[in-house]
Amino acid sequence: MSARIAVTGANGFVGRAVTRALLDAGHEPLGIVRHGAGARMVEVPSLDAITPDAFEGCACVIHLAARVHVMNDAAADPLTAFRAINVEGALKTADAAHRAGATRFVFVSSIKALAELDHGEPLKETDARHPPDPYGVSKAEAELALQAFGARTGMEIVIARPPLVYGPDVRANFLALMRAIAKGMPLPIGAVDARRSLVYVDNLASALVACAVHPLAANRLFHVTDGEDPGVAELARMLGRHLNRPARLLPVPVGLLKAAGRLTAKSAQIERLTGSLRVDSTLIRDVLGWRPSYSLDAGLAETARWFLSQH
Repeated sequence: MSARIAVTGANGFVGRAVTRALLDAGHEPLGIVRHGAGARMVEVPSLDAITPDAFEGCACVIHLAARVHVMNDAAADPLTAFRAINVEGALKTADAAHRAGATRFVFVSSIKALAELDHGEPLKETDARHPPDPYGVSKAEAELALQAFGARTGMEIVIARPPLVYGPDVRANFLALMRAIAKGMPLPIGAVDARRSLVYVDNLASALVACAVHPLAANRLFHVTDGEDPGVAELARMLGRHLNRPARLLPVPVGLLKAAGRLTAKSAQIERLTGSLRVDSTLIRDVLGWRPSYSLDAGLAETARWFLSQH
């Protein structure tokens, strides 16, 4: 059954994929964006200014708009800045949507609301939240605040936690890794066997559509991944194969990398690089019957094809 579904941040990396997925599934997406209103889009200057009019006729909202995690945050008080958009902004959006008659709100959180490392076991939805930084704290607080809002109002709150999202148009560290491999730069990660969960952007998009329309998704929290956890070195080799440039990996011992991190005040970055972050996403498969359309290898191939077309 077709539905009108609003997508905040519809012109972003994930938002564009979600809009395509909704159209492919026969739904009517309505983009809520800060800039660039046009066909199927409504422009709002900020989440503070959002009103019920923006969600007229929408049965559900997929909320992607957020202040995203950055490595070198210039804000004087990062936590306050994250809370303003990721917590208060999400609540104002949910309230406006509820007053407009929407019955479900899909909040796209992050695995950082839970943890940054898996400490020996894949992370499950039932694990206690231990967010590692201001961004993760804001996402964890938003999850709890929205669940409380749903309990008060009866609005169905669905939470999706992805790990690292990759795909065409990816930015930040994943793009930097592809650039380094494509340039033939030696990378000191040949001895890093830490395993990391990822999710291809179109896999995440299809999961969010399922969260928006499946009856059994109501008031549930799901982890969303490709279902494969490559090692850091393995991931670089796979990317190198698709970039037609074998990755040059130096087998630097992990202990030496950590020592270098301490000397250069980059211990946090080295810990993320050398620590495992495996995420269990069996719940969304079991409850909603969702399956990723792309394997890890197929997703990396599409991402590398886009990269090569741009460089």
